[in-house]
Amino acid sequence: MKKSVEILGLPVISITEGRELGISKGLLIDAKNRMVAAITIEDDEWYRGVKLIPYEAVIAIGVDAMTITHSENILTLDEAGDYEALLDENIRIIGTKVFTKSGVIQGKVSEISIAEDGRIEMCEITDNEGAVGEIPSDKISIFGKLVTVIETEAEKKTKFIEPPPAEEPVSTNEEPSETSEESTQHSEVEGITPINEEPEPAIEEVHQDSEETQESEVASESESESENTESESGNTQESEPEPEPAPETVEPVKNTPKVTQQAEALKAALRRAQANQKSAKNAPVKKGDKAVDDRRRTMLLGKKAARTITADNGDVIVSEGAEITEEVLQKAKLANKYIELSMNYA
Repeated sequence: MKKSVEILGLPVISITEGRELGISKGLLIDAKNRMVAAITIEDDEWYRGVKLIPYEAVIAIGVDAMTITHSENILTLDEAGDYEALLDENIRIIGTKVFTKSGVIQGKVSEISIAEDGRIEMCEITDNEGAVGEIPSDKISIFGKLVTVIETEAEKKTKFIEPPPAEEPVSTNEEPSETSEESTQHSEVEGITPINEEPEPAIEEVHQDSEETQESEVASESESESENTESESGNTQESEPEPEPAPETVEPVKNTPKVTQQAEALKAALRRAQANQKSAKNAPVKKGDKAVDDRRRTMLLGKKAARTITADNGDVIVSEGAEITEEVLQKAKLANKYIELSMNYA
């Protein structure tokens, strides 16, 4: 047996033509005979109307695809005269309310099981509390458009399985290390909710501290050298009674090249810090761009193009109504048509 969820959404393959003919979309129910009469499909020409595959024309329903003999097995609406009455009835079964003949509601039909010949073997029922039970087809009195009626005795025989209890969220008394404003900004950039994460120190503050430290070190070295020079000059004056000649008193000038080198080193350090600061500011933006690109990619994959998108050189990136795949996304990126594609999908 196959459940409906195992049938719908499968690609339909013609084994004699080697072609993919469409995607299975719905089940056409013959409520009187308790069978699936046909499977509706959707292809690139979906706008022309419904197309059917009679259930007896299906060769096999596998895990990855549904196979038929030839594309001629697919019937258009004009050719589906025998199924017109069933299309008008539009019996769905799944989602209908389940009542007993005595007027007691049992829940809703959440799934059906189908035999290889198309017969409906079992109905899965979910009650208001989420418990799930099964009722065989022979205990079902009628399949209606909005209501499924079962025999009264089936009410007592149906065993409902209670859903597992929901896990309670684990609470923690730890105080969040981030402020609410920092947490909100972090979530917008990363696309996730932070949980007690310690904020990383701002790169700008680190660079400012390093700049101030380098400036203070250079200033202290300059003061130390100037004090040493003054002390040496004072000692010389005390030991010699006579005043020294004017040319010999220009001792501090000898330290000028050293101070100049230190200033140049300080400037180089500041330039490196500024460059690192700029690169650090750019890093979150790139990360955010990647998060936005991933969300946009997830949104587009599997959708249909609302119109034909072409590159500037005239090459077709994707045709109207065609599925948007990874290959289409790559072509759109290379042709700078990614945003245009994201605004034209169905």
